[in-house]
Amino acid sequence: MTASALRRDIYRILDRVLESGEPVIIERNGRRVRISAEDVPSRLEALVRRPEVVVGNSDDFVHLDWFDEWTE
Repeated sequence: MTASALRRDIYRILDRVLESGEPVIIERNGRRVRISAEDVPSRLEALVRRPEVVVGNSDDFVHLDWFDEWTE
């Protein structure tokens, strides 16, 4: 990214770096500068919690008796 592009959208670029944790490289006069967040957010923390999802070994579900639940 050029310094001109940074100047044009600096707040949007800074927000993107803070949200994603991915650094941005700026080129100016043949040299490079990196803008990065000091505390990079964990990718696991960004996951959406889904309490309706069953956590466990999928092989355990194969042997469950679903006969009483089955309807045609």
